[in-house]
Amino acid sequence: MSAMVDRYFKISARGSTYAREVRGGFATFFTMAYILVLNPIILGGAADKFGHKLSDVQLATSTALVAAVMTAIMGLGGNLPLAIAAGLGLNAVVAFQIAPLMSWPDAMGLIVLEGLLICVLVVTGLREAIMHAIPQSLKQAISVGIGLFIAFIGFIDAGFATRIPGDTGTVPVQLGLSGQLSGWPVLVFCIGVLLTISLMARKVRGAILISIVVTTIVAVVINEIATIDPSAWGLTVPAVPADIVAAPDFGLVGSFSLLGAFEQVGVVTIVLLVFTLILSDFFDTMGTVVGVSNEAGLLDEKGEVPNLGRVLLIDGAAAAAGGAASASSATSYIESAAGVGEGARTGLASVVTGALFGLALFLTPLATVVPAQAAAPALVAVGFLLMTQVRHIEWERYDVAIPAFLTIVVMPFTYSITNGIGAGFLAYVVIKTVLGKAREVHWLLWATAALFLVYFAIDPLQQLLGVS
Repeated sequence: MSAMVDRYFKISARGSTYAREVRGGFATFFTMAYILVLNPIILGGAADKFGHKLSDVQLATSTALVAAVMTAIMGLGGNLPLAIAAGLGLNAVVAFQIAPLMSWPDAMGLIVLEGLLICVLVVTGLREAIMHAIPQSLKQAISVGIGLFIAFIGFIDAGFATRIPGDTGTVPVQLGLSGQLSGWPVLVFCIGVLLTISLMARKVRGAILISIVVTTIVAVVINEIATIDPSAWGLTVPAVPADIVAAPDFGLVGSFSLLGAFEQVGVVTIVLLVFTLILSDFFDTMGTVVGVSNEAGLLDEKGEVPNLGRVLLIDGAAAAAGGAASASSATSYIESAAGVGEGARTGLASVVTGALFGLALFLTPLATVVPAQAAAPALVAVGFLLMTQVRHIEWERYDVAIPAFLTIVVMPFTYSITNGIGAGFLAYVVIKTVLGKAREVHWLLWATAALFLVYFAIDPLQQLLGVS
């Protein structure tokens, strides 16, 4: 049985072990378990056109269900250490841009439609062809940009860096809440970062997972003995839960209307909304798949991802599944890189992560004990690992170096993987054109750059078309 599993997932062939895959699966789960809390907060805090709100309990169940099923399918079908859950950013679009225009079932129906359209793009080979058309330097830049992006997420989530409220005359972010570090939660984060980098420097196996567990224990102890405002921890307070088991509520599963949105708003509005969703989902996934695969050393000599067609099809199906369960569009998570940092190289890690999300359906109180301050150090550490890819970019060639630079910096500066990829693509096409090398640009990159031009100009286009 063990030999059969090894052959199926290619564990030995990829230089991994069962222990690494299991550790990687756990590490990925703990770094993205926050979505079990955050997704219900975002979706549950918004009302649809008719003033209706979704149940937080039902949203937590739907979020865990989709993550469990689709992550396991990604592991079994795609054989990559990629985990799937409701996409951040996409859920905000659903909550604050789409739902106010229609009912919740209609809004979720649009998500299902988006996922189905992405699957069509995959089946026709267009999505995979676009990924193959991207120059290697831009693929590496995507990895580096994602590294900076998720490190920034770690600093923000932990409260190490914060936005300056109501201040437009200085820098947009600052150290801590007032220009200096203060409070026990930030101290927990700093302890976690120092512990993580120390373990990594000593090449301790399981460094990231050990850090998450130890830092969580430290956070729980500090929360028990110190006087701390619960809001200082953010979304998750590291307290021993009163109940360990909570019954799941599947009331939102299947609550969607595929074509109901057409009765609420105009066709032009729907087209623009679906276009925005597809483009965001499309390139967030592309960046994540390339970045995680690159860090895992799984790209082939052409820089291509193994089993890419199946991976993209599963990701598209996950978007539709997220809408069908009212959990918003689900997509591959860059936090999967935490598992790669633990040595995960195969889909077995994703099966482990999926199983943990399955347990979370019944053990949500335990799954949400880990505060952001304990999980965020892993993101900072993985950011470093992804950053090392910068050495492979041909910096002496401005026609690829400048687009790579823009890809790298726009991601963290705009808090969006999609924006960074779009900036890099547009710059690449423009520079090649002005240098008289337009023929070197694949026609799919031309088409994609044109779509990104529409993406960045979506607001003036809406105004021009009279769409609100």
